[in-house]
Amino acid sequence: MTPEDVAAWLRAHPGFLAEQPELYRLLAPPRRVHGEELADHMAAMLSAERAASREMADAAREGAGFAARARAAVLALIPSADPAETVSQEWPALLGLEHCALADEGMPAAHRLSLPAGTVARLLPAGRDALVRPAPTDLPLLHAEAAGLVRCDALARLPLPGAPCMLVLGARGATGLPARGAGPDLLFLARALAAALLR
Repeated sequence: MTPEDVAAWLRAHPGFLAEQPELYRLLAPPRRVHGEELADHMAAMLSAERAASREMADAAREGAGFAARARAAVLALIPSADPAETVSQEWPALLGLEHCALADEGMPAAHRLSLPAGTVARLLPAGRDALVRPAPTDLPLLHAEAAGLVRCDALARLPLPGAPCMLVLGARGATGLPARGAGPDLLFLARALAAALLR
């Protein structure tokens, strides 16, 4: 398309940019403002940029809060005689979540969720060691009696020999588990838990 084609299309669809405000972030503003319509365009661009900045700031605050809670949860593992019990009993309060569990495909054991063979590989395929799921569909399998309280969850593979296992975290709302930037903290929790289990 030529610039003339784009200009002609926009003239034929004058409401297009108003209906797609995220595109304002991609447009270069004019150097000088001439007339009300350009002023409106500049105002829309500024509004879109402010909204994007607020979203980034909110995500950064959520991530920082979760990172601080993750450190507190890891500290609780240090004196623990039974890390799986610490995860299920202490981590929900420390992480501000509804449910925390160590889940594995081995023999059933106290304070652990028992999973059918192949579950970990299905939920965390090769190359994916942690993820946050905003709308999980298998709540009873992973959250047992807490399934009714959980709306989003996070999974992290534990680097342990033997039967595949993972850390399962469940939150009542999306703010409990930041959707962006939580991966490193989830992996940190999983590695710390694996180290505690190997003691």
